Amino acid sequence: MLALTHLPSPNLELGQRTHVARAPIDHGLALRQHAAYRRMLSDCGAAVVALDVNRGLPDSAFIEDTAVVLDEVAVLASMGTAARRDEPAGIEPELRKYRELHRIELPAALEGGDVLRVGRVLLVGLSARTDAAGVRCLEEVVRRYGYRVLAVPLRDCLHLKTACTALPDGALLVNPAWLHMPSLGGFETVPVPEEEPWAANTLPVGGAVCLAAGHGRTADLLCRRGFDVRTVDLSEFAKAEGSVTCLSLLLAP
Repeated sequence: MLALTHLPSPNLELGQRTHVARAPIDHGLALRQHAAYRRMLSDCGAAVVALDVNRGLPDSAFIEDTAVVLDEVAVLASMGTAARRDEPAGIEPELRKYRELHRIELPAALEGGDVLRVGRVLLVGLSARTDAAGVRCLEEVVRRYGYRVLAVPLRDCLHLKTACTALPDGALLVNPAWLHMPSLGGFETVPVPEEEPWAANTLPVGGAVCLAAGHGRTADLLCRRGFDVRTVDLSEFAKAEGSVTCLSLLLAP
């Protein structure tokens, strides 16, 4: 497993906000937290690459949004906000080393944080950053590789993976308040505790499930399901609506 990451920009505090109030970000602490995140991925068996090609772009640490990476192909995102549209071009040369590339073209909007792979199904969030045209364009690319696409309407959250991620046993960890649950029919769903609404964002790496620190009840829930749970403090990235999935692009060998 290869994990592509991007160091947090000195301008991280100036990045986009959608559903959280703007708050000061300690860049030095963000750098230390990002280093701890990379160590966690490495401890889980991933080979970690730390890029710094988009240093001047405030949201560049959230590299997941720039592409959808599958076993057969990578699809460069069109990005749903103009402030982030320069990011994929910086990531493209690195991705090209490992995958054939396709791209979503504007005016269709799609960001990688809205795309969740569950086996041969791609759940795609309809959000402020991904629209129906983006979903259709992605489907045109991935169906030739045998993937099925299902759209999932969202509310009150930035991306699908803010509200829903897949656990290693195939169940979906969800915050039911933030997405259209009937769209997930056919999947086993596991709701996060109501007092931990941000805890549905998890990242399976190797045999472990990674989770941002501060979600103790969700961590206990996952442990009871038999998972090796690893946590890391990402407080500075949470101020920018980020968590464990946002900070990496995972590529299976």
